[in-house]
Amino acid sequence: MTHDGGTPPRGPVTAEWWQSAVIYQVYPRSFTDGNGDGVGDLAGLIARLPYIASLGVDGVWLTPFQPSPQVDQGYDVSDYCGVDPLFGTMEDFDRLLDLAHSLGLRILLDVVPNHCSSAHPLFQEALAAGPGSPERELFHFVEGRSSSPDSRSDLPPNNWQSVFGGRAWSRANPDSETDTEWYLHLFSAGQPDWNWRNPAVGDYFENVLRFWFDKGVDGLRIDVAHALFKTDGLPDAPSESPVVDGLRSNPLVSDQEEVHEVYRRWRRLAEKYQPHRLLVGEVNLEPARAARYTRRDEMHQAFAFAFVRLGWDAATWAEVGTELEAARKLHGAAPTWALENHDIVRSANRFGSAELGARRARAALVALLGLPGSAYIYQGQELGLPEVDVPVAARVDPMWARGGVTRDGARVPLPWTQDAALTHGFTLQEPAADSAVAPWLPVPAGWGDYAVDLQEQDPGSLLATVKDAVALRRRLWEDGLFTADDGGTWRVEAGNLLLCERSPHFLVAVAMGTEPVKPPAGVVLFSAFPLAEDGWLQPGNAAWIRRN
Repeated sequence: MTHDGGTPPRGPVTAEWWQSAVIYQVYPRSFTDGNGDGVGDLAGLIARLPYIASLGVDGVWLTPFQPSPQVDQGYDVSDYCGVDPLFGTMEDFDRLLDLAHSLGLRILLDVVPNHCSSAHPLFQEALAAGPGSPERELFHFVEGRSSSPDSRSDLPPNNWQSVFGGRAWSRANPDSETDTEWYLHLFSAGQPDWNWRNPAVGDYFENVLRFWFDKGVDGLRIDVAHALFKTDGLPDAPSESPVVDGLRSNPLVSDQEEVHEVYRRWRRLAEKYQPHRLLVGEVNLEPARAARYTRRDEMHQAFAFAFVRLGWDAATWAEVGTELEAARKLHGAAPTWALENHDIVRSANRFGSAELGARRARAALVALLGLPGSAYIYQGQELGLPEVDVPVAARVDPMWARGGVTRDGARVPLPWTQDAALTHGFTLQEPAADSAVAPWLPVPAGWGDYAVDLQEQDPGSLLATVKDAVALRRRLWEDGLFTADDGGTWRVEAGNLLLCERSPHFLVAVAMGTEPVKPPAGVVLFSAFPLAEDGWLQPGNAAWIRRN
């Protein structure tokens, strides 16, 4: 099937599709290995795409599969308009896009505009061109400081620290006596930052967007969307903490006013296509600042990062929810909810240990699907996967090597089958007896207990619950009980009962205390677990309640 620009047949017709959407995030390396080399790929994703469609979701967000040295598992891009052979070919991507659209799924890609790979041809040209060249003006090449009158540029230009640990600067040519410039990298040394104050960078990325939009891609998730511009002069920071640290991002490298014109330009481009392409920002700022990126002429959505990292605490949920609602009223875009992604610890571990954390993670996911706005589910979240303690020798995350923190535990390959053969179904192709390849990250013992095939046979499984919740959510949109104008009034009642009143006719209730609580009056439409015989919510349960 060839994409013709038409809208896939999912979602309500009363609003832009993304206002009600549930999007499933795929981390391709860990989804399905189609060729037996131990790494997930596009062929594996194509084979499993019907599974994603069976969840009832509206679209799929793919983390980077473009050519890359894989220093940061694809977030160090060396060619923004290609497919890394590790994952397949452009023909594979075209097949994926066509199949997705035939199944009613939109496809969102990651674009990484803050930095590229040090192997990118333009960066390599900048290294070769030397100090003062126009090639180097595409990046941040700066003369270093000197520690003494007898030394020259032996210190970095300022004290900025990398997100991954260590300084955010590396020598351009450490063996040269004449090239004494340093280049900026907010992440690893293999990820030099683009200089967005150079108009040529903006022109370059507009061509990248056009390439994928012309192919029929339905939208883009924009990595580190708030940090493209750095303060003129690149002054020292007040402290040597990481330059991007949760919601407390250093204003010297984050949230500069100039960045908004980039997204106005991208929005104008996105709206030249029919249907309009979606722009979703990774804007890791507190709600009032993040909401500014979703003004009506900028991005359509920005992840609610104040919510993403929450623990199990009713007061904090209500506080953050109230802040997000205030931001929605100010700028008009509903929150984009998520509790997991490839960069953070799985919610089952954040919310408690063993069975308690798993129960709470299930309740939280059901609650999330009932909140006003769109929702994103990270692969394996629908299975209740916990964080894995990957053996130290097997860790590959650059954050571990530089800063002692690893994200590998949320990236372990999915268990498709209870049977451990072919790494619980992660690998589709039976390798020759003497050429079996282990998956790129090892799976732990007991991983098959979470397997897709096992949960598909159990009507009480989390997988079944998620499918039912997504289906009911769609019906409530179609029936008009859910609308794009819904907000969220948050409060905590006795017994740590968290309530989010979406409208006068619907609310979400989450029992976040240690004792059973009576839900508010109304009809319980759905719950994460069966209600107690007396109709009360047991601790770690969530319910959707319709009120007359």
